[in-house]
Amino acid sequence: MVFDVTEATFQQQVIERSREVPVVVDFWAEWCGPCRQLGPALEKAAQERDGKVDLAKLDVDTNQRLSAQYQVQGIPAVKAFRDGKVAEEFTGAIPPRQVEDFFNRLVPSEADLAAADALRSGDEAGLRAAVEANPRNVEAATALARILIARGDYDDALQVLEPIPQDFAAAGLAARAWLAHAGVDLDVAFAAWDSGDHATALEKLQEAFAAASGDETRDQIRKVMVAIFTELGTDSDLAREHRRRLATALY
Repeated sequence: MVFDVTEATFQQQVIERSREVPVVVDFWAEWCGPCRQLGPALEKAAQERDGKVDLAKLDVDTNQRLSAQYQVQGIPAVKAFRDGKVAEEFTGAIPPRQVEDFFNRLVPSEADLAAADALRSGDEAGLRAAVEANPRNVEAATALARILIARGDYDDALQVLEPIPQDFAAAGLAARAWLAHAGVDLDVAFAAWDSGDHATALEKLQEAFAAASGDETRDQIRKVMVAIFTELGTDSDLAREHRRRLATALY
């Protein structure tokens, strides 16, 4: 449910209502460009949850007392109420994926619940449905891509990963599909990666990087290594060692 709220209706429509379902309040103004940018993503996220969360839109120019009460210093400001109190909040126009994450902390969408089930079961059909519903669902897309790569459907895997190039894990899997499709022999490295033997995987990738002649091949190998570094985490001594070796090889 999406509706406008004022100081006169705030107590009933937000505070009291939040004891039944979470209520997200969008503090906005007509003159605010970022507010107009953020609004559609908020409305879409609320509508997708089919009555399990409400979205109240409050004009700060005509409801200044409430803006001051909730310490709104910049807009758009978004505050989620649960049981009469602010439970989550953010300020500024964030990307749609982050809006979804914000709403998911309150009430997961049906698509995200289905995606979570598919991830737990590893069901390909479920993962495909999750990716079709949200092509930027990184977990579902990478899980589906791994299935596709394992059976040699490299073009399909690249298509699934294309919408999320900014994610290191996705970029690494896309690079793996590219390398396999190009016939670069990294079977030992990839098998080690799949089995969790990161040390062997990285060592074999280092060897392949040093031996590769083409810049594109070297860059794709680098992306695979970065994906493994990300998987290992910033505190990993193994990742730090191989980052250093890769940097030396690059320069």
